Amino acid sequence: MKTATEIGVIGAGSWGTALTIQLGRAGQKPTLWGREPEVIASLNNERCNSVFLPNIPLPDSVQINASLDEVIRTHRDLLICVPSHVFRSLLEKIQPNMQNNARIAWATKGFELSTGKLPHEVAHEILGLEIPLAVVSGPTFATEVGLGLPTAMTVAANNADYADELAWRFSDQNFRAYTSTDMIGVEVGGAVKNVLAIATGLADGLGFGANSRVALITRGLAELTRLGVALGGSTDTFMGLSGMGDLVLTCTDDQSRNRRMGLALAKGKSVEETAKEIGQVVEGVKAAAAVHTAAQKHNVEMPICEQVYKLLYTGITVQDAIEALMQREVKSEA
Repeated sequence: MKTATEIGVIGAGSWGTALTIQLGRAGQKPTLWGREPEVIASLNNERCNSVFLPNIPLPDSVQINASLDEVIRTHRDLLICVPSHVFRSLLEKIQPNMQNNARIAWATKGFELSTGKLPHEVAHEILGLEIPLAVVSGPTFATEVGLGLPTAMTVAANNADYADELAWRFSDQNFRAYTSTDMIGVEVGGAVKNVLAIATGLADGLGFGANSRVALITRGLAELTRLGVALGGSTDTFMGLSGMGDLVLTCTDDQSRNRRMGLALAKGKSVEETAKEIGQVVEGVKAAAAVHTAAQKHNVEMPICEQVYKLLYTGITVQDAIEALMQREVKSEA
């Protein structure tokens, strides 16, 4: 039997709440913190997150704490579940109060927009090189994890023992965590797939059919892999859960906020209008700019991601993007 251990979860959005529920379901004793007062009130009073993950009750083992400083001081193990654009500022805020032997994991996906750094690079910069770090990623929708539907994900860490322990703490009869030490590959997969999901949603919204969808996913995987390898990731990682798995999931199911952004753009809606309707951060919009910068810096050819970037940030039309992709020179698939 498992020994219940404590972990502080920072971020009470849909994903942070779902992972907290899974930790509690798997026999752990998680404490969840969120910044929105209405979310904390819902978690305390209704024992569910009625704002971001309604109608899914918290296990009895889950504790709620409105004090971030207290969560940091009293938990060696921390799991960060915040959007990538606030990842640095959160680390800077928690660093002074962390325990000396703290271990940090995150479910944050995406490059840092201002620097082009991956989350582990930001963490090293702020927390030092010696601290155990891990990233949790893979083909997972928050609602399905919260409901306890069968799921698999990847835990990648800079220490194999830490990866094993964290995967063990998440796993139960309906949730299987695999381990890796390729943090770069897992992080690149989690960032780039959001951009490609916008492209796939756009194509589906325009009625381009199954052929186009599969072509975008397949060639998108090639782009993702090229960038990931250039940054130091392993090709094998991109064939796994956090690469191909997360890409297929995000591109093909309407639970994906990024796919829904593409669908809305196909209908002529604006990015701002769609983001407001969705009500949560659509990571692929910011990721498109960061991926574009990374591709240019490392001289990596990423035509699909490039057209998504231009569509979002330079004012080209959808027709311009389609023509740019379809009129590229004939070349070897490899």
